[in-house]
Amino acid sequence: MISAGEFRNGKTFELDGEIYVIIEFQHVKPGKGAAFVRTKIKNLKTGGVVEKTFRPTEKMPLAHIDRFDMQYLYSDGDLFHFMNVENYDQIAVSAVDVGDALKFVKENEMVKILSYQGQVFGIEPPIQVELEITDTEPGFAGNTATGATKPAIVETGAQVLVPLFINQGEKIKIDTRTGEYVGRANG
Repeated sequence: MISAGEFRNGKTFELDGEIYVIIEFQHVKPGKGAAFVRTKIKNLKTGGVVEKTFRPTEKMPLAHIDRFDMQYLYSDGDLFHFMNVENYDQIAVSAVDVGDALKFVKENEMVKILSYQGQVFGIEPPIQVELEITDTEPGFAGNTATGATKPAIVETGAQVLVPLFINQGEKIKIDTRTGEYVGRANG
């Protein structure tokens, strides 16, 4: 059990049969009345973020989330297949549970599988990936000071905004949390 007074960013707990992770918390002690904890929590199954206040003495059961490394193999329609590289066990995860997590992940790359009580509910891609640009307008040098961008399609089929000087066929780095261009890949 965890009390609201012990909340910290990244802690996971159960509330009303759902699993939440704390994104932000703030202990508030008003001049009048009782203290409370203001939080921003994310439902790990649906991805929805809600703001909720708790009394510091409220207790919730801790939710232990298992994270394990697996290799993304392939997708066939509504199922995504992953393999444990240590014992070669394979699992299939539904597209609903995967969501947009794999839009920047190529086949055979390592990802983290998230599970709660043996049930897989999400995927964590690597924080940064290197992908090749498969389609974009021709680039031109010189206009780097304005920060202007153009749309580009990467090899996984996802669209990302890149600076004007980036050309088709170049490899770039992408932050998978935000979907933003980070820089050119080395080599």
